Amino acid sequence: MTLYLVRRLLWSVVVIFGLAAIVFVIMHMIGDPARLMLPQEATQEQYLQLRQQMGLEDPFPVQFARFMFGMARLEFGDSLWQGVPALPLVMDRVPATVYLAFAALILSVPLAIGLGVVAALWPGSIMDRAITVASLAGVSVANFWLGLTLILVFAANLHLLPTSGFGGPAYVILPAITLALRPIGRIGQLTRTTMLDELSKLYVQTARAKGLPERTVVQVHALKNAALPIITLTGDEMAGLLNGAAVIETVFAWPGIGGLMIQAIERRDFPLVEATLFVIAIIVVGLNLLVDLSYAVLDPRVRYG
Repeated sequence: MTLYLVRRLLWSVVVIFGLAAIVFVIMHMIGDPARLMLPQEATQEQYLQLRQQMGLEDPFPVQFARFMFGMARLEFGDSLWQGVPALPLVMDRVPATVYLAFAALILSVPLAIGLGVVAALWPGSIMDRAITVASLAGVSVANFWLGLTLILVFAANLHLLPTSGFGGPAYVILPAITLALRPIGRIGQLTRTTMLDELSKLYVQTARAKGLPERTVVQVHALKNAALPIITLTGDEMAGLLNGAAVIETVFAWPGIGGLMIQAIERRDFPLVEATLFVIAIIVVGLNLLVDLSYAVLDPRVRYG
């Protein structure tokens, strides 16, 4: 296990630095931050002076080496937009994003697994068809459209919940529901498929023949053996909630890292974009590692060497 962890951590470092290098190259291809920071009436001399101050006149290899060495020291420089260190600015937004992601996950995972189990226990029934249609709708509906619809109905018309912002539990309900719809659909469908496969196996028939209660057969035996693919997809959805909620954070004016990254990209704020993606990459890599380690806990047959 220790060797496996060391190997995974080393590969994670390679992945993070590789992603950072790709982002650095792309960001330097899509725009000039000096042009965005200066007013339209700025002279060419002012433009060249600002590029010199920002280090953009240095050869590309020099800029790249400076960036990589800075990232190794967790120093991304100051945000061109806000004039403060980029990494602390991103870290201040992480708790809000994690809060929203966990709220959506807590809402979606139990409901999705419950619906998937019910559909698997009565395949082909009206309940199964209704759950299948609902799960497909959850995967198909655009998040931003659903978010705007929920704001229109429950905030603007019924005045039951706030339209946007960050605060108490009332503020997280609408964005969490919006983000939870897709995981409910995907995890629900996977749970149904894996449970149907497990319920058809001989050990389930043997457990039923021994007179075990149906609840024990389903929860203790079948669902436990079906848990590995469900855990894998849940980890993938969690990573998606953490790094893919940018649109929803923008719709609901949620102060998370997704909305911050969109604003940074719009302003060609290189240090802020790079710091944001660095933090997101670490979160995703950490989640994937936790999912892999959970396999050994759920299934004693899994061993890492």
